[in-house]
Amino acid sequence: MPESDRTTHFGYRTVAEDEKKGLVEGVFTSVASRYDIMNDLMSGGVHRLWKDAMMDWLAPRPGQKLLDVAGGTGDIAFRFLKRAPGAHATVCDLTAAMLEEGRKRAEAANMADRLDWVVGDAMDLPFPDATFDVYTISFGIRNVTKPEVALAEAFRVLKPGGRLMVLEFSQLPNPAMQWAYDRYSFNVIPTMGRVVTGDRDSYQYLVESIRRFPDQETFARMIRAAGFEQVKYRNLTMGVAALHSGWKL
Repeated sequence: MPESDRTTHFGYRTVAEDEKKGLVEGVFTSVASRYDIMNDLMSGGVHRLWKDAMMDWLAPRPGQKLLDVAGGTGDIAFRFLKRAPGAHATVCDLTAAMLEEGRKRAEAANMADRLDWVVGDAMDLPFPDATFDVYTISFGIRNVTKPEVALAEAFRVLKPGGRLMVLEFSQLPNPAMQWAYDRYSFNVIPTMGRVVTGDRDSYQYLVESIRRFPDQETFARMIRAAGFEQVKYRNLTMGVAALHSGWKL
C-alpha cells in the first residue's frame, strides 16, 4: 500500500499516517505553556507520585546517560539527574515549544551542563546506535504513529545492558472503575483544558488517545517483540497508569 494511503488513529479520528505527526505536534504546541499546570490539575498532582515511582524502580546510577523521549518540559530528566551524580540527560521531543518550556524551568539553569535539548522524532531518533544507558518515555508513546517503530529505535540507541522504561496511561482491570474513570476523563478533562489553556480539542484528543492505547499485557508483548528481555510492568493507581520495564541484553 502506498505510504499516503495508510491510515492510523488520532484519538477517535482516522487520519493518514503521514498526517499524525503534524497533528500531534500541533496539540503540544498549543498546550505547551500550560502543560505542567494541566498535569497537576488533571491528576490532582498524582502524576508526580507516578514519576517518583518510576525513578524508584529505575534507580538511576552515577554517570549514566539518559535519553528521555517525548521529554517535553523535563520532568523525568530533572528527577533522574537529581538522583544520579555525574549523569547526563538528553531530552528529545517532537515539539520545540515543549522543549522551550523545559528550558525556562529553574532546574534547567542549575543543570545546564548536564542537559541537552533536542528536537527529534521517536520513530527516527537523531542518535547513533548504542549511545545511552537508559531510555525513558512518559505519557508520550501513545502519541507516536507507530509505537512498535519507536520501541525498535529505543532498542537501537541503547547500549547492551541498557534499560527501557515507559510510563503511560493504561487500563483499569475493574469494569466499574473503568466506567467511572471514563466519565471523569471525557466530561471533565476537555472542559478543564478549555478553561485553563483555551484549547478543548487538544485535551479531547489526549483523553481519546488513552482509550486507544493497548492494555498492559498487549503493550508488554510489543516491548518483547522489539527485542527487550525481562519485560515487566507495574500498575499505578489501580491501572490508571502503568510502568513498563525492559532490558537490552
